[in-house]
Amino acid sequence: MTDALELPALGARTSLRGQVAHALRAALVAGQMRPGEVYSAPTLAARLGVSATPVREAMLDLVKEGLVETVRNKGFRVTELSDRELDNLTEIRQLIEVPTTVRVIGVATAEDIARLRPIAHRIVEVAEHKDLIAYIEHDRRFHLELLALAGNSHLVSLVGELRARSRLFGLTRLAETGELVPSAREHVAMLDLIEAGDRAGLERLMRVHIGHVRGRWAGRAEPTAD
Repeated sequence: MTDALELPALGARTSLRGQVAHALRAALVAGQMRPGEVYSAPTLAARLGVSATPVREAMLDLVKEGLVETVRNKGFRVTELSDRELDNLTEIRQLIEVPTTVRVIGVATAEDIARLRPIAHRIVEVAEHKDLIAYIEHDRRFHLELLALAGNSHLVSLVGELRARSRLFGLTRLAETGELVPSAREHVAMLDLIEAGDRAGLERLMRVHIGHVRGRWAGRAEPTAD
């Protein structure tokens, strides 16, 4: 199963352990690292282009987060989440992220929007290039930085944890068919709605966007938006 992974070569970076952890979290969320599958640190290190030590350290961080578990003398197994658990995580995200994002209207400055726009456009670019790992990483950064404008760092940390526990098994197919691009463009639309002060429109878009997690991003059909 490891042949299906498309992990990027990281090279030498200052916080290598953190960079590895980010890449592995993205692979987990994208569903490229499958539940129940055992992955060895040397194998993952070879794919990332780094030594095994920062990979082992990063995987131990993911163990603490409950994303993987150690398998004696073999490596790490990705923990399984039931559909019910994933539905519950998505429900919590809806309850937290939708009103908080809407609250950003009236708080975000022109400079804030200008800083987020390149990230939003980058999400579209990586979707067009079918780069799932980069998509997950930039999507996470965009939403957490957007939520941070509301001024609650504890909320941002909680949403980061909820996002890391999600599994988006449908992303690979969507990327291959080009269907991920419209979802990527929703990030640009969010910023447009914030600039326009359209609270109702932003709330509708956020509900649809987060709904993708248990809809098309999970390989399920979605109801047609009104």
